[in-house]
Amino acid sequence: MPILEIFDFPTAGPLMGIDPGMKRIGIAISDAQRIIATPKGVLKRTKRESITDEILKLIAEYKVTGVVVGLPINMNGTLGSRAQSAKQLARNIISKIDIPLTFQDERLTTAQAERTMIEAGMSRQRRSESIDASSASLILQTALDRINKTKFES
Repeated sequence: MPILEIFDFPTAGPLMGIDPGMKRIGIAISDAQRIIATPKGVLKRTKRESITDEILKLIAEYKVTGVVVGLPINMNGTLGSRAQSAKQLARNIISKIDIPLTFQDERLTTAQAERTMIEAGMSRQRRSESIDASSASLILQTALDRINKTKFES
C-alpha cells in the first residue's frame, strides 16, 4: 500500500503512532473511535528486520488499521538523516504488510512530552524510560485531532 494522507485512511479501527528515535522507537495506539492516543511503550533499536517484525506484531495485537510515523523535519523545514531513517522504517513496514501509512511532522514533540512530564513531577529516570512512547502519543494525537477537526467542520 502506498503512503497516503491521513484523510484517505479507512474510517474505522485503531491507529498506531510511531516516534522513530535514534535509540528507541516509541509506540502509541488510538482507541477504535480514533479520539485519543495512548502511549504503549518503546522498542529498542536493533537490526531493521527485528524492529519491523516487532512493529508488525503490535499491529496484529492491537488490530491496527493505519500507521502514523513521526517525520523529524528540521526547524528550517528541510529533511535530514533522521527523516530519511523514518522514511526507511515506513518503507520497511509497508513492504511487509498492506496497511495505510502516513507521516506526521514531529517537530518539538519530544520537548513537549518532556515538559509535560516535568510538570507532572516525574523523575529524570522515569522520563527517560517513557519519553519516546509519550512522543509517539503526541504524534498520533496530532493526526487524530486533524481527522476529528475535519469531521466536525463538515
